[in-house]
Amino acid sequence: MKMRKLLPLLGFLGFGFAFAQADLNAANTTWLMVSTSFVFLMVVGLAFFYGGLVRRKNALNTMMMSFIALGIVGLTWAVIGYSLAYADGNQFLGGFSYFMLSGIGLDISDGIPVLLDFAFQGTFAIITAALLSGAIVERMRFSAYMIFIALWSVLIYAPLAKWVWGGGFLDRLGAIDFAGGTVVHINAGIAALVLALMLGKRKDYGKKAMLPHQVPFALLGAGLLWFGWFGFNGGSAYAADQFAVLAMSNSLLAPAAALVVWAILDIWRLGKVTAVGLATAVVIGLVGITPGAGVVSPVSSILIGALAVLPSYYVFIWRAGSSLDDSLDVFAAHGVGGLSGALLTGIFVSTAWGGPVNGSLSQFFIQGLAALIAIVYSAVGTFIIAKAVNLLAPLRVEDKLEAQGLDVPLHGEEAYSDGEGALLIPVKAGSSTSRTPVTKPLGTKA
Repeated sequence: MKMRKLLPLLGFLGFGFAFAQADLNAANTTWLMVSTSFVFLMVVGLAFFYGGLVRRKNALNTMMMSFIALGIVGLTWAVIGYSLAYADGNQFLGGFSYFMLSGIGLDISDGIPVLLDFAFQGTFAIITAALLSGAIVERMRFSAYMIFIALWSVLIYAPLAKWVWGGGFLDRLGAIDFAGGTVVHINAGIAALVLALMLGKRKDYGKKAMLPHQVPFALLGAGLLWFGWFGFNGGSAYAADQFAVLAMSNSLLAPAAALVVWAILDIWRLGKVTAVGLATAVVIGLVGITPGAGVVSPVSSILIGALAVLPSYYVFIWRAGSSLDDSLDVFAAHGVGGLSGALLTGIFVSTAWGGPVNGSLSQFFIQGLAALIAIVYSAVGTFIIAKAVNLLAPLRVEDKLEAQGLDVPLHGEEAYSDGEGALLIPVKAGSSTSRTPVTKPLGTKA
């Protein structure tokens, strides 16, 4: 017999066990648990998406920037981030009552365990920090990146989450951000732009073709992101209800529209449809629908996906011919796409589809004002944090390491091995069991 089946009997016998399940909504809790898992998988998808788009010599380093965020931001969120975002405080910052998860047990709030809310929101914080890495791949020191995302997740992400989702002043202003267009995508896109400008372009940028080393990885990553986004947007309904269904349906339709529009633009401009372009279009469509996923109609989501891709497409073209080395176009996809989605939500939001208001010019300007505040805060905060980190650990690697590729010098590993192994020979000055590798592959003549 499982322990939970024994608890009522033990309580009756006077053992004093109490288990607050009376108010638990099992369906909503199950859906949010599934959604949390989906968003977690998005981080893996992002690693493959970014990893496939860089050169072979930097594949591991790029993918590890997503994986390390799981550890660092997961911990900062538990220590202080969740408290600053959602504990009682004021309109600008939460308090410290949830510091180190104090005060969070097995309590139920609105039918869902508070601990589950912590985990779900934590996956959003993690992927936001991981998203900005795409702008600075192939040249940022890994240790500096670790310090940066630790500080950034606490000082930039958590306050923005408070302002928009935690009853803060942007929420009271009436800004609509159903699942993270402002908190996640505009925030990450602007931070990525600032970091790219501060680090400067790669040494080979504009001199050599920097082709993606593994396009199938990028397609796999985009597919995993799309899959996970059903939980990202659908889970933000916080219930297994019609609004979760609406958000999931819109998460299917908007990127579908963006994908088709991008393909048409590619054919018109290039005469061919590129795989990387379609993978990127999927992401832009998802970013565009995120702020309005649960408050606009399915037809509106198609229009949002189709319209959001247009400015991003042309920012991609502009960036490719400029001196701005936003390596994987995080600003174009997430910054511009997130801004487009936020503004379009102000036009298409509908009370008939769960929105708090109907679309109007005033709501459009409210969305724009909230986005502007997020842009300024993210830009200034990112600049200050990056400057501070640079005093502790230089942000950029040495030119020699950049030319070599970051996988081997920073991690001691490489994504692909051409040889069968290395000869091991005894080291005379050390232990008789010591070995040192010889770089020539087995079977190679001396």
